[in-house]
Amino acid sequence: MMVLKADKITKIYSGTDDASSTNALNGVDISIDEGEFVGVMGPSGSGKTTLLNILSGLDKPTTGTVEIDGRQISAMSRDELALFRRSKMGFVFQEFNLLDSLTIKENIVLPLVLGKSAPDEIDRAARELMYLLDIKEIADKYPYHASGGQQQRAAVGRALANNPAVIFADEPTGNLDSRSSRVIMEYFQKVNEKKKATILMVTHDPFAASFCKRVIFIKDGMIHMEIVTKGTRKELFDNILDCLAVLGGERYDV
Repeated sequence: MMVLKADKITKIYSGTDDASSTNALNGVDISIDEGEFVGVMGPSGSGKTTLLNILSGLDKPTTGTVEIDGRQISAMSRDELALFRRSKMGFVFQEFNLLDSLTIKENIVLPLVLGKSAPDEIDRAARELMYLLDIKEIADKYPYHASGGQQQRAAVGRALANNPAVIFADEPTGNLDSRSSRVIMEYFQKVNEKKKATILMVTHDPFAASFCKRVIFIKDGMIHMEIVTKGTRKELFDNILDCLAVLGGERYDV
């Protein structure tokens, strides 16, 4: 079942005159099915973050439509979109964005509290998510007492709390060292496989992208190519490097 569909998305940032306008996106079409784990990559300035912002309703397209879970979000009012985003979308950012005044457990269940879920449902969700992400031992700690990797796992738990239609991840390993990056990507893979979570992740990191089932490459505001997982993750990693080289992206060491 299709969860997300975007048709002919354009985004133009207007300058003082037509010559200084910037076309960030140029007619992008994308669709994501339930349970997919999709990565979006491209050189700096390619439009990948703009695309993520528009698909998640954080920004509006100049033209085109975005549909999530059968609803056209590009036609929603600000209040409608805020409620829809809370119930149907999860977010994981490069900055963990946890509230220091709340414990790890309280941060995870915050969307359920805001949605006025029943206390027993909140407790059940907290136990399930902390067990899934192996952070139950720090449930009552505050974020500043947890490692960066533990904080990001808590952020993943918070994104999952409302059982969203899609999780948007923006450079989720950007603030982590290599070991913590591997761990957090293994947990993304785990929630995708065990919870059937639908994930769209923007990343510049080919190692992180190698955990995806499909990787889309964008340049100059257009989708240039995509690859689907076949064979081992090492083979996908090598294919990603080849695609980035074709796009003229950064070079990476294997």
